[in-house]
Amino acid sequence: MDATPTVFDKANLLASEFAVRAAQHDRDASFPFENFDRLSEAGLLALTVPAALGGSGAGALDAARIIGIFAKADPSTALVLSMHYIQHLVMARSVRWPGRLARKLARETVEGVALINALRVEPDLGSPSRGGLPATVVRKTDTGWRLSGRKIYSTGAPILKWYAVWARTDEPDLRVGLFLVPAGLPGTRIVETWDHLGLRASGSHDVVFDDVVFPLDHEIDVRKPDEWRVPDFTQATVHSIFVAAIYDGIARAARDWLIGFLKNRVPSNLGASLATLPRVQEIVGAIEARLTVNARLIESFAADFDGGVELSASEANIIKLTVTNNAVAVVEDALSLTSNHGLTRANPLERHYRDVLCGRVHTPQDDATRLIAGRLALGI
Repeated sequence: MDATPTVFDKANLLASEFAVRAAQHDRDASFPFENFDRLSEAGLLALTVPAALGGSGAGALDAARIIGIFAKADPSTALVLSMHYIQHLVMARSVRWPGRLARKLARETVEGVALINALRVEPDLGSPSRGGLPATVVRKTDTGWRLSGRKIYSTGAPILKWYAVWARTDEPDLRVGLFLVPAGLPGTRIVETWDHLGLRASGSHDVVFDDVVFPLDHEIDVRKPDEWRVPDFTQATVHSIFVAAIYDGIARAARDWLIGFLKNRVPSNLGASLATLPRVQEIVGAIEARLTVNARLIESFAADFDGGVELSASEANIIKLTVTNNAVAVVEDALSLTSNHGLTRANPLERHYRDVLCGRVHTPQDDATRLIAGRLALGI
């Protein structure tokens, strides 16, 4: 029998380590740099880098499973990791990504801690998924592109080596799209604005660009605005599934803590554990039902994506909506059984509740998902 550890063995081992530190990082809103050193040492940063370029060549299914493992332990780490995984999956599948740049970033993440995320959201624009042109502007000069603007909710900002920045050109025939910008260039500032209810250790700060110069050949995918009416399929679908996996992982952590609490809590007036009560058993059964549905939705969709089955971004968004709402309901059910114990900061359920609530506002939002689904059904 081959005793070589699998990526899942490695992830489970690291997750137990990350879980020990998660509460303190949450309380301090401190970034878990050490987690990413450990992920790099285990080769897990390169999970979705193609095997031909030195990575594991994992698809959406294996990546979603790994994200779920880490989300149970430290969802902030899982969020940063998932955004990095998405970008490498997009690089591997997109004909628009310059091959030279994709190979360079693949090599760097195989060799060390070299993370990338897309910086899209702005103070005035909000989520680009709802339309509108970015205020962030790039100007073409003889010495390179010159970038100015401000991005908010830039997950992983303290550790990112590369930004895929959503910006518009100042050309007479305006274009909009992604530009690859190295982190730390002169004129770049990280403003530590992230002081959130949940996912507090994700370092989702603002990144400000003040006339930042970067190479002309770092244009990734830039088109006329009308050509973006249909979003990048890989980006949109994998993002929804990975986000769903994060919040499902949080719900599973809440469920695990709840089971231990119910088995060990023995009120003097009952003379037995809370787990013996039929009402408790029924609610736990409802939790199990939601988590079972979540697992089927995530795994079947991710497997279909990897298998080349024809899918739609709307379906991916509906799965994200369903899974995240199930996850919130799971934690709320857990709170209904634990009373004040569940909201005490000494217990992890309070943190799980704060973290899982972020699923309701995480792109794609529920109202936008329902609106698109309704229009498709009505042929509008």
